[in-house]
Amino acid sequence: MATVPRRLWPPSFAPAHFALAALPLLLAVAAISALVVWQARELSRREIAALEVQLLDAKKAELRNYLSIARTAFGSVYGNALPDDKEAKTQVMQTLAAMLYGQDGYFFVFDYDGRNLVAPRQTHLIGRDWSGLTDSEGTAITDRFVALARSGGGYHTHLWWKPTTGREARMVTYVIGLQDWRWAVGTGIFIDDIQATVAAARADVEARIERVFLYIGGIVLAALLMVSVTGLFLTQRERSLADAKLKKLTQRIVDTQEEERGRVARELHDGISQMLVGVRYALDLAQRRLQIGDGRAADSLQKGIDGLSGAIGEVRRISRDLRPGMLDDLGLGPALHSLTDTFSSRTGIATELETVVFRNRLDNEAKIALYRIAQEALTNIERHAGARTVHVRLYGHTRGATLRITDDGQGFDTAARDARGLGLRNMQERVEHLDGTLRVLSTKGGTVIEAEVPLTHLLPPEQDGRASA
Repeated sequence: MATVPRRLWPPSFAPAHFALAALPLLLAVAAISALVVWQARELSRREIAALEVQLLDAKKAELRNYLSIARTAFGSVYGNALPDDKEAKTQVMQTLAAMLYGQDGYFFVFDYDGRNLVAPRQTHLIGRDWSGLTDSEGTAITDRFVALARSGGGYHTHLWWKPTTGREARMVTYVIGLQDWRWAVGTGIFIDDIQATVAAARADVEARIERVFLYIGGIVLAALLMVSVTGLFLTQRERSLADAKLKKLTQRIVDTQEEERGRVARELHDGISQMLVGVRYALDLAQRRLQIGDGRAADSLQKGIDGLSGAIGEVRRISRDLRPGMLDDLGLGPALHSLTDTFSSRTGIATELETVVFRNRLDNEAKIALYRIAQEALTNIERHAGARTVHVRLYGHTRGATLRITDDGQGFDTAARDARGLGLRNMQERVEHLDGTLRVLSTKGGTVIEAEVPLTHLLPPEQDGRASA
């Protein structure tokens, strides 16, 4: 035997509903994530740029210190030498060639014509004219050194062959000029370590951003799980409450049906049944009198005919109470006229009906609902109010149509728990089914019941040519 799979979601909390509920949260999280990432990257970009500048400034300060040390080393020789003192020049070149530091650090010398004079770690450059030399990116090297030396000194960034690796690497060079000898003296520091540090900082930032994304994703997942669990719980709870209300409503409907059936049965038994029994007795008596030639047979027959006419009238009354044909044939106004006239004649309560001609007619649902509300209200007045007068007013307005029923009875406490009995609940449900409103105001001096239905239950004139309600 095949088994029916259980629903993972209740009908009122389908996945589409969950997605619709979670969409604002996802959009908000996406916007926040984008903003966080943008701010993090912008902040890291500024921080890394500041770090790079600081590292470069430290390197440049280091270069200045190196050249300051070198100038101190050959300063006395250069200061006492003439411009064409070859011996002094040789001594200074030897001094600079011997001043090595680190694995790649050294001092170099170019004359203003571009010829290399000192290059201790790259001796193949010595003695050759390097005017016009550029790196692989096209950045001028020798000519720029000479220009900086002529102007008094300065920094230059370019690519240069690194002695320890034999490959090009980025270098910052500081050059000063010995104007008497027309020399450009300088030294440089490779900054690939700075670039590695900056790259590591950028990688660390990206890793942190990725972790933030993971954290946000975890939080979002937890939030969605909480939303789904909470929504499922609330839906199940609301469904249980709705089921309980539905059971109560079903029981109330059954009780109402049984009450109505009991009322009809009582009326049939107490009214029509008794009348028909009387008619039968009258007809039996007329038959016996006819058989014996009694002249009173006609009286008995007439009594039976009168009883049968009364039974027919009672059947019509019961039928009218169950479903008044006048409501369908003539409209709500005439049906209410008949209802109030019958009520007034049966109870002796003075009843006044005021109807205003409708510009549009009510649809069938609204007519039936307002008629039943009036019927229920008059029944409550008859049973409980002890009223002397009743005023019923039916009118249309810009919002729809309103039925207002006012009595001068003893009233009741509308705030009490048991004040709204089955009749008032039925009125409330009928009006809510039409998307209307029911207002009940009761004091010791009387009660006002006002039922309003919206314009959606008014038919346009072309659907029905009659102007009455």
